[in-house]
Amino acid sequence: MCLILFAWKIDPDYPLVLVANRDEFHQRPTQSLHRWPDKPDVIAGRDLQAGGTWLGVGPSGKLAAVTNYREEKPKRTGKHSRGELVTDFLLGSETPQEFSSSIDCARYAGFSLLTSDADEICYLSNRGDAVTRLSPGIYGLSNASLDTPWPKLLRTREAFRNIVTTGDANETTLMRLLADRQMSSAAAIEQGALPFALARAITAPFIVTPEYGTRCTTVVLRNSAGQTSISERSYDASGTPVGEARLSISAN
Repeated sequence: MCLILFAWKIDPDYPLVLVANRDEFHQRPTQSLHRWPDKPDVIAGRDLQAGGTWLGVGPSGKLAAVTNYREEKPKRTGKHSRGELVTDFLLGSETPQEFSSSIDCARYAGFSLLTSDADEICYLSNRGDAVTRLSPGIYGLSNASLDTPWPKLLRTREAFRNIVTTGDANETTLMRLLADRQMSSAAAIEQGALPFALARAITAPFIVTPEYGTRCTTVVLRNSAGQTSISERSYDASGTPVGEARLSISAN
């Protein structure tokens, strides 16, 4: 149940402001944010199980992020890793719209994908949402379509809007925003395939359970001069911070 909030061309000083929580099983091996030795143009965390990443930045102001699409269907074997979509875009020469339009969506399990450069930001989901070049605005993405009105997305997007429009967007305010551990009330939890405790836990923007939860929070700020900064705070299974990293990349 990842959560991404982003503002596109709202703040003239920071055309792109993004903050994201990555939620994953704690046992899944992961490297924290770094410049990849084998692909120096990629700055991202790394999923050591499949080799890709969930969010990263690259040359010329490029950014990409992917979320799984929540579905109550059996996992299909033989699919490509969704994390490769992020690295393929960052390492390629295509524009966001060109890249997104070229994806063979049937090769992947359900996903939603954001791709951006200095000129445009595009959204795509292989669960019914065609490639869309987004207009300036404030958006939220979790494990469904863009701006699906889940309570935690609505709550955090409104708080994010206040931060951005008042000029208060920085690493501290954005990290604090997605540290929100407030869950929905027990009465609001719908009966489904998940155990009740987990179903309630994932209603919080920041998820804490022994097996699954928020592994890191990432902040991306691209300024009007073309410099992109990316920072990450990592957490253990109890939600305690265990590491931080900060890197930046300038426009070529």
